[in-house]
Amino acid sequence: MQSYPMMIAGERVNTSAQDEVINPATGNVFATCARGTSEHIARAVDAADKAYRSWRKDEGFRRQKMRECAAAIQARANDIATLLTQEQGKPLAVSQFEAYGAAMWLTYFADFEPVPEVIREDDEKSIQAIRKPLGVVAAITPWNYPIVLLAWKLAPALRAGNTVVAKPSPFTPLSSLLLAEVLKDVLPAGVLSIIPGDGPLGAELCQLPQVRKISFTGSVTTGKKIMGYAVEDLKRLTLELGGNDPAIVLDDVDPSTLVEKLFWGAFQNSGQICSAIKRVYVHEKVYHPIVQGLVERAKNTRLGDGLDPATELGPINNRMQFDKLSGMVEDAKRDGAKIETGGAPLERPGYFYPPTIITGARAGMRIVDEEQFGTALPVIPYSNLDDALEQANRTHYGLGASVWTANPARGAEIVREIEAGSGWVNCHLDLSPMTPFGGCKWSGIGHENGKWGYDEFTELQLVNVTKAPA
Repeated sequence: MQSYPMMIAGERVNTSAQDEVINPATGNVFATCARGTSEHIARAVDAADKAYRSWRKDEGFRRQKMRECAAAIQARANDIATLLTQEQGKPLAVSQFEAYGAAMWLTYFADFEPVPEVIREDDEKSIQAIRKPLGVVAAITPWNYPIVLLAWKLAPALRAGNTVVAKPSPFTPLSSLLLAEVLKDVLPAGVLSIIPGDGPLGAELCQLPQVRKISFTGSVTTGKKIMGYAVEDLKRLTLELGGNDPAIVLDDVDPSTLVEKLFWGAFQNSGQICSAIKRVYVHEKVYHPIVQGLVERAKNTRLGDGLDPATELGPINNRMQFDKLSGMVEDAKRDGAKIETGGAPLERPGYFYPPTIITGARAGMRIVDEEQFGTALPVIPYSNLDDALEQANRTHYGLGASVWTANPARGAEIVREIEAGSGWVNCHLDLSPMTPFGGCKWSGIGHENGKWGYDEFTELQLVNVTKAPA
């Protein structure tokens, strides 16, 4: 059984204490990795602090190294993708897309040109607002998209001149450790370290005084704890947390063209996406054909091991999430909801739960009020649009939302009424390195991607120059 070392300042570090990693398609351990400790975290942060002093100074050098990182990832994309599928469960083609996506993010930010804000420029004064790096960044990443979401943090952080210590999820540490191996001969020592470990180790990383910025993607519960750690030292903070994204389908749509888009908006990555569609409100005029179409599509979906080219959906990543999803569906049944298809785990090894379409769900049920983060979707009819909007906004979450209509202009007006950081019309999960991504309410603080994401890894400084000699 292969063991993967952690990477501290460009050096492989193995330990006698190993953490097991399970392949969710089998439910069995397939590899192990070194178990990080407080001493490893301290070493990595010290190295990052030292490396920051020179890394921050040469913008051209940073940009070149980021391009080399992108090329190195592309050269090993298949290796990264195979390991990612084994530990996460997603189909291999999706893992390959994720690996190439990480390279895309690095390339975008390597080419990104921050523009100083000129406030005044004349014979007497030059006043500009500029962006400067913060220092050491703690990047804590989740198990659903461990590689590309690390790149969302790594790319703007490095471009701005920061150094990074990352802690991946204990469910999916291996692909991140392989990424560190791929980049160790590209980046100067100390610029990137990746330390696997459990939640308490992440808490220690967040509390070290040299860490000046925390970027976290994960659950609301953990995000609140991390916010508390940041408060103690006034660290800068970006939190990308959970979502309960609504989709509102208007009465003018063509159900035959919409079903496939709704299905993948909800079930991509087996529904394990914070900004996936989690509940659908459908006008009663088109409700039945939409439900029938989703049921048929769900029944014909091929579930299996992600390494099988025929697989469309893989397993749920881990037993904890699998049990949570199963429990929410069972609660919905007891509360009177109807399971149109699916509704029970597959009788086979691994954490397989078929795409489940639920009708008769309503506010007050966990499957509607909470984030299921898996392969279950409540489809709820409405007759009055104002009522649908009220239901869409009746949540602590506010990550994404979409409106589906034959009239895009009307859709744009309606989506503005939904309390969400991203409002899409006739699409969902439309993400790119150049567009901001973030949530309101419990879905997060701050933004990732584009100039907005770059700014999150910088401090604003006013440079006020009086041109007359002193």
